[in-house]
Amino acid sequence: MLPILIIEDDREVHQHLVTTLRDAGYETHSAFDGEEGLQLALANQYLVLVIDRMLPKLDGLDLIRQLRARDHFTPALILSALGEVDHRVEGLKAGGDDYLVKPYASVELIARLEVLSRRGQPATHSEIILTAADIHMDVLARKVSRAGKTILLQAREFKLLEYLLRHKNQIVTRTMLLEHVWDYHFDPQTNVIDVHISRLRQKIDANPEHSLIKTIRGSGYIIEDQDAQAA
Repeated sequence: MLPILIIEDDREVHQHLVTTLRDAGYETHSAFDGEEGLQLALANQYLVLVIDRMLPKLDGLDLIRQLRARDHFTPALILSALGEVDHRVEGLKAGGDDYLVKPYASVELIARLEVLSRRGQPATHSEIILTAADIHMDVLARKVSRAGKTILLQAREFKLLEYLLRHKNQIVTRTMLLEHVWDYHFDPQTNVIDVHISRLRQKIDANPEHSLIKTIRGSGYIIEDQDAQAA
């Protein structure tokens, strides 16, 4: 596995990141300013770049912009105490792949790194063909069927079903759907999720009494695989 490059000038925070990532099984390399981080990122291959936003010599966002301008697309996780919506949007528009606001929980940091580390990896059959019960999704061909019958989905409906299938047998929260299906890193306080879940159910559930997508009141949604239920 490739190492993770940590670019953070605060020595105490930097050491905490190193310890956290190594305890999780990752190898780490270190840089303590933006210029050093840029040089290392260009000279070596990394699984993910963990970049503090406010760095000496070269700001974290400018560092990412320079990497992207040179067709360097290693996933980048931005860490910052600046947590307003405008700050997060600015970070993502600069080329960051994710944005985590300080202070953060170590478990969330590791979870986000696990997601980013899968980007750019060759897709396996299980990542291309998604199934649960009698529903079948071909991610590359953009085709969905249930019990052999083709189902036509709009782009957002397809993305929503794909996310639920990738997390089958797990409760998916409203926050997870907002972040990964709508790319919202805040709650817009609308019923957009409810509307799309309802539309998706109308298309994939012939029998509403035995809905494939189940609502877990107060928690979110889940698609349960029949094989898992039988076990």
